[in-house]
Amino acid sequence: MAGFPGYSALAPKTKNLIMAGGLTGFVFGVYYYTMRAVGGSDELQVAIDKFEDAKRSSEAEASLEPKP
Repeated sequence: MAGFPGYSALAPKTKNLIMAGGLTGFVFGVYYYTMRAVGGSDELQVAIDKFEDAKRSSEAEASLEPKP
């Protein structure tokens, strides 16, 4: 593997810090992308709210009906 010129001349601790920085940047990039993709729409929350409203109204209607 050719690698980057001058990378092999660095101390092992420096190589580890460079690798840690790259991996940390990658993880935060994936996290940011995921949060933007998931948090972009509230379609699921709107559907949940509609379902809960329908459930409440049907429960209210059931409690108002006279029991035989």
